[in-house]
Amino acid sequence: MIIEKNIKAYSICSEESLWTALERIGSNKRGFLFCLDTSGVLEGVITDGDIRRWFLTQRQISLDQTIIDEIFNRQFISALITDDRERIEKLFSEEIKFVPLVDDKYRLVGMARRREQKEMMSLGNYVISETEPIFIIAEIGNNHNGNLELARRMVDEAISAGADCVKFQMRDLKALYINKGKADDVKEDLGSQYTLNLLNRFQLRREELYDIFDYCVSQKILPLCTPWDISSLEALESYGMQAYKSASADLTNHDLLGAIAKTGKPIICSTGMSTDSEISESVNLFRRLGAQFALLHCNSTYPSPLKDINLKFIAKLRSLGQCPVGYSSHDRGIYVPLAAVSMGANIIEKHFTLDRNMEGNDHRVSLLPSEFAEMVYAIRQIEMAMGEGRVRSMSQGEIINRESLGKSLFINCALRPGEVIESHMVEVRSPGRGLSPNRKNRIVGKVTRRTLLPGDILYPSDLEGDTAKPRQYKFSRPFGIPVRYHDFKTLGCKSNFDLLEFHLSFKDMEQNVTEYLDSRWETDLVVHAPELFGGDHIMDLSSADPEYRSRSIFELNRVVEITHRLTEWFSPIEKTRIIINAGGFTECRPLETKFRLHLYELIADALTHICMDGVEIIPQTMPPFPWHFGGQRFHNLFVDPDEIRSYCETYGYRVCFDTSHSKLACNHNKSSFSEFIEKIGPVSAHLHIADASGVDGEGLQIGQGEVDVRNMCKDLNSFAGGVSFIPEIWQGHKNSGEGFWQALSNLEGLL
Repeated sequence: MIIEKNIKAYSICSEESLWTALERIGSNKRGFLFCLDTSGVLEGVITDGDIRRWFLTQRQISLDQTIIDEIFNRQFISALITDDRERIEKLFSEEIKFVPLVDDKYRLVGMARRREQKEMMSLGNYVISETEPIFIIAEIGNNHNGNLELARRMVDEAISAGADCVKFQMRDLKALYINKGKADDVKEDLGSQYTLNLLNRFQLRREELYDIFDYCVSQKILPLCTPWDISSLEALESYGMQAYKSASADLTNHDLLGAIAKTGKPIICSTGMSTDSEISESVNLFRRLGAQFALLHCNSTYPSPLKDINLKFIAKLRSLGQCPVGYSSHDRGIYVPLAAVSMGANIIEKHFTLDRNMEGNDHRVSLLPSEFAEMVYAIRQIEMAMGEGRVRSMSQGEIINRESLGKSLFINCALRPGEVIESHMVEVRSPGRGLSPNRKNRIVGKVTRRTLLPGDILYPSDLEGDTAKPRQYKFSRPFGIPVRYHDFKTLGCKSNFDLLEFHLSFKDMEQNVTEYLDSRWETDLVVHAPELFGGDHIMDLSSADPEYRSRSIFELNRVVEITHRLTEWFSPIEKTRIIINAGGFTECRPLETKFRLHLYELIADALTHICMDGVEIIPQTMPPFPWHFGGQRFHNLFVDPDEIRSYCETYGYRVCFDTSHSKLACNHNKSSFSEFIEKIGPVSAHLHIADASGVDGEGLQIGQGEVDVRNMCKDLNSFAGGVSFIPEIWQGHKNSGEGFWQALSNLEGLL
């Protein structure tokens, strides 16, 4: 059983909104809330299921309305905070997983819950577990050297470096040391004399620590503190500290650990200078007292020799504690903490300083702000690479490469519908756009559903069922499909299109358009400029390299010339729109906002060198991790909706709104896709519509990703009404446009 007294994440006032309730239930990861009146008296319990069931009974719902009595459950089991722990534990059953704890006035003061097999720990607004981001602590300790202003600066630098938490230390020297903490005690050995000298000179007073804790809260970073004695713990409890960190030196100090556990606050416990049996004894103490705890592997040598660190013990520590685990680093540099992350650490603690030459032994093993930032960045990269150990499936990049590098089944003869496919008729060749070779035995013996010619690719629909067919569609806005030179005649006449969007490749740039066009088309024209040009040149109008940028401008002007030649064969309603990926990618890491703004200026300047007669250049909204030339990049521009809107309003441009790209950006930034549409819809000249998944799963078939398609279309109708669109389905042209026809059918009636 665990007893928690940090109950803010699990409680809500009955006067707060349903939206707040849903948000809090989602963030606490427990699926319930305690409902309190304005005095903190417990009125009921609300689960996510209670809210869902209530929603189903309502005709009209406003998430802004306050929580009403009929939603929460008043029939619940509770206990007094003063009750015996054995009595509380007996209240649990298959149905009852948590018990609210109240005082004698029935005010909620805590919660008891069953300890889980894979225990997670709530720490302020953070959840620490195997499935959550690594919790990173900047251990300031006494590295402020007794200077409050320096401490504030260190907090600011830790925030800039990406720390989740800053940690300090509090000691009552008179209570802690047998000699009352006298620095000039000649009877003490050299080590104690040195330590007492530093502590007497460099400790912050309690009031100063309270001040720095308040500053942390104001700057929205979690403060933690290590109490080295009972007196300091009482002072921190008086302040209202949300959680505690215990030092390795106190792992066997059960009086102090027990007192911390009895506060009901989470505790992070370092395990340096100890043995397995001593760790187990402390774990048993925490369990007996119902503590919520995490254990940090640690070698308490300053600095720790690499041969003594024994990172493989992290797995043993998790087994001993059955709790979140981490690593408290006293080694030099960042490599060992990074290795600890790969070994399963959920918490990383690292000493932090502004100057390693300052007096004090902790400075020597501390990271400077730039080094700490590098460690944080690397940890975030590693935790992404760690994944979740789920079933093996192809990533987006692998799907792309499987198409170009893989093989598929081809037919080597002409067949009419109704004829049987025999083994000698099927060959394995590249590219891998169709049925994979391992399905040859399944296709042999099948009756053909369509006419096949030598060299035709066999597709899943040849094996598994009917393919989507083109027909006449009805939309409230202009629509079309993407085409290439080689297929626009066969695909472009299949339906009642208002426009055709020509996707140019760098090879198409060398073609004579009159070789493909011999009659006028009564449709609008949109041109999608290549992203990749000859010599592996990727368009980047914001490049810091003047020569590279000039090449991009030159290539875009060539696209404009080709567009003019194409326009002669079409009936554009307005200026011919040219979609571009304007650039702004980086290879190693994303750019900070202050650097991105300059790149937008460079793009606007580059476009002044483009001949705009008869055309409109519309940059495309971009995903956070686009695939350029077979490799992943970090995209910086046309990803953030506020920056896109500002660009359009400042420079007078519109954009091509790619719903798939922008949904990926919202997933990555944990922001609202609906709000993105509201901001970008009004400045959109054209739409690319597709589904999306994760942060790089782009161009998915409508309904096969994470987009709420119905709500997306509703928002587009509200904020981008009348704007033309194409279904931008990846490889939608395969099998005579099967993906496009399916997407248009899925969108019909919604747009």
